[in-house]
Amino acid sequence: MVYINSWQDYQDAAEDLYQKSPFKTRYCVKWKSSEGKLVLKITDDVSCIKFKTYSSIFLNRFEALNFSLMEKMQNRVVPPTPPQPAEPIASTAARNSPVPTANVGTTLASSGTTSGGVKKKKTKKKKPGS
Repeated sequence: MVYINSWQDYQDAAEDLYQKSPFKTRYCVKWKSSEGKLVLKITDDVSCIKFKTYSSIFLNRFEALNFSLMEKMQNRVVPPTPPQPAEPIASTAARNSPVPTANVGTTLASSGTTSGGVKKKKTKKKKPGS
């Protein structure tokens, strides 16, 4: 078993290993929460490669690798999103018509709280003797 230190090297090697023998390849993920350690292992019974990290930075990369491998294992490619159709001229003309709108800025300024929170009421502390 070989631990690969570079993420890009591991990702390339994992995808190549799967391409070489897709019916024998196994992919294993181990997470040890007590140590905060993530270990990824991919093998085809001939070669085995592993990647180990303690960093949470690799979680997005790990998710992308999982998505890529699952896509290959399902033998399908996600179609790209189609471009948005152009808007008809009538709808843009309707948007440009003079319609009265509420001024949101004055509503926020007059309420006194700009963060959207609720003001707490001040309460007086009771003295222990009264």
